[in-house]
Amino acid sequence: MLTRKQHELLRFIQIRLEETGVSPSFEEMKDALDLKSKSGVHRLISALEERGFIRRLPNRARALEVIRQPEDLASKASVPAPAASPAKTLSTSSLSTPKPVTTPAPANDVIEIPLHGRIAAGAPIEALEGQSTLPVPAALLGSGDHYALEVSGDSMVDAGIFDGDFALVKRTETARDGEIIVALVRGEEATLKYLRHESGMIRLDPANSAYEPQIYQPEDVVVQGKLAGLLRRYH
Repeated sequence: MLTRKQHELLRFIQIRLEETGVSPSFEEMKDALDLKSKSGVHRLISALEERGFIRRLPNRARALEVIRQPEDLASKASVPAPAASPAKTLSTSSLSTPKPVTTPAPANDVIEIPLHGRIAAGAPIEALEGQSTLPVPAALLGSGDHYALEVSGDSMVDAGIFDGDFALVKRTETARDGEIIVALVRGEEATLKYLRHESGMIRLDPANSAYEPQIYQPEDVVVQGKLAGLLRRYH
């Protein structure tokens, strides 16, 4: 069952596709649903995608396709469409099966995700919690909740992760061997490493031969996310 906001967003996307053949931008969806930030739009889209109501077309930031409608949509037909300014007034087009959609034009939709300080790509350092955010192209993020950490150190250089990069992390408490994770060590320090299980222990492997693997008791390591992407600034 969808929430009211999820219903409203699904209707808005459907109507815009029928009228123009192009899905709305994150900014348009934010304004139409009267949300405070585009990160709220991203969470709604991720929820609809996970429930099988929409899908993102690959390699395009502004490319959504409605693949099904909720069964109770007909009974909710009286629910008003999301509020919009006069210039963005929605028509009352039928919300039946979508018309064929032309190839959407690329867009540079950007969302803001929390930036939680620095993380070690060497010996573990304190993971700093902060209130700042980092603008990220929506095309770099898939479904789920994400945050960013600034990388400090060079122990992951062979994996293409350098000091000063921004690690884009998908929140999760589980990961498979061989995945690059954010590991909270002994509740105080965080590090970015490959995850390995070995003889009942947790081994955190660097990607730099100058560093040794770090081995911990399982209770000393908590997975706080896994690497989803990187951003790099050139000065």
